[in-house]
Amino acid sequence: MKRTHRTLAGIAALAALAVSAAFVAGLAGPAGEPVAPPPQSPPALSPPAQSPATQSPATKDTGVHMIAVEGEGAQYWPRWRGPSGQGLVAGSGYPDTWSAIENVAWKTPVPGQGNSSPIVWGDRVFVTTSQQGGRRLSLLAYRRSDGALLWEKFAPEGPTESSHFKNGHASATPITDGERVYVFFGARGLVAFSFDGDVLWHQDLGRIQAYHGSAGSPLLYQDRIILYQDQYSDAFIAAFDTRTGREFWRTERDASVGWGSPIAVRVAGRDEIIVHSQRRVHAYDPASGRELWTCGGSLYEVIPTPVVGHGMVFCPSGRAGPTLAIRPGGRGDVTDTHLVWSSPRGSPFVPSPVLYGEQLYMVNDMASIATSLNARTGESVWQGRLGTARREGFSASPVAVDGKIFFTNDDGETFVLRAGPEFELLHTNQIGERTLASPALADGTWYIRTQRNLFAIGH
Repeated sequence: MKRTHRTLAGIAALAALAVSAAFVAGLAGPAGEPVAPPPQSPPALSPPAQSPATQSPATKDTGVHMIAVEGEGAQYWPRWRGPSGQGLVAGSGYPDTWSAIENVAWKTPVPGQGNSSPIVWGDRVFVTTSQQGGRRLSLLAYRRSDGALLWEKFAPEGPTESSHFKNGHASATPITDGERVYVFFGARGLVAFSFDGDVLWHQDLGRIQAYHGSAGSPLLYQDRIILYQDQYSDAFIAAFDTRTGREFWRTERDASVGWGSPIAVRVAGRDEIIVHSQRRVHAYDPASGRELWTCGGSLYEVIPTPVVGHGMVFCPSGRAGPTLAIRPGGRGDVTDTHLVWSSPRGSPFVPSPVLYGEQLYMVNDMASIATSLNARTGESVWQGRLGTARREGFSASPVAVDGKIFFTNDDGETFVLRAGPEFELLHTNQIGERTLASPALADGTWYIRTQRNLFAIGH
């Protein structure tokens, strides 16, 4: 496949994470029981340091790391999947039990509809929403101490995308560096807001034609926002200046379907932007957008965001497709040289995995089965049923905190499992509202966005 790289200025674009439909047959035992395994020169970039506070035990001594948020942002939840970029939570003291009233510090209504995760910085919680069938898109800012709505600011007027019913029009999680909040509004463009709600810049993205709608979350890497948009035509990955929205570079892609979010990985001193999408995994140079390597083995539709550890990048592909374990750092097509293992067991369609210690934890959202694999070998460690078997029953991605793995299904049930070599369901929490968004965690408090409300769960 031929790729062309070009550098442009003044046209922006974004990546998507649509929540689409599928069917996969699965067999398991009763709920809670284990299952037997069957032309602009971009500025020079310097590599950022890895924050030890957000490293899993799996990422400390391999020479391959997810580039985590460091500095002040490491204590908050400033982006999709948190400062670690992969759902790992540093520290302890987070409650592991709650209900619609138990351990609820506050609850506040969120107007409209949306599946984006909350993000947290200082005394602010930000979340996006959609109203009037996607004709009005906005960013809301809440006061973290009491849940008071501080302001709501709307995206520029523009076209309304078609979208899958489970995706909607506000699924992209915003991202912040503590100065600006960057929001992908699909066909309405990329917008940077101040913490007071002022629009600092807006980048028109042009026509977006993503199957099932756009929704992927942007990535903040040093002085640039990096995002990709796979769609019917003119798919690309691009980087934009955080100060002005100016495009640094753009690289064409030939994928027509894909809804994941990019990640930044450090590989023996070299940084790579990794994208897992239609049929292949790609790595790009964050300074220039040049493609570094590709690896085949994925299926047609891909949603989950990769995770990193043990010298590998773990990439589940959708519709019960295989999970790939790839050694990054290669050149060209590395399918025959850097693919360490591939396993179809337990792979998710929508939720991303979490890598905690020696194990990779996932949920097959087509059959409500949780799976743990040995991260180094891909061998199955255990499987177990989470609640009632349901097709497309999970959308939120799991988090790992304080020796436990938390999986939340679309009905708002959170299954609390002990991390380890045995399937051990500790208990189930019921918040009583439909929940598709992944949670945010900071300072001992969970921030859970449901269909109608934003909850703060804390002692």
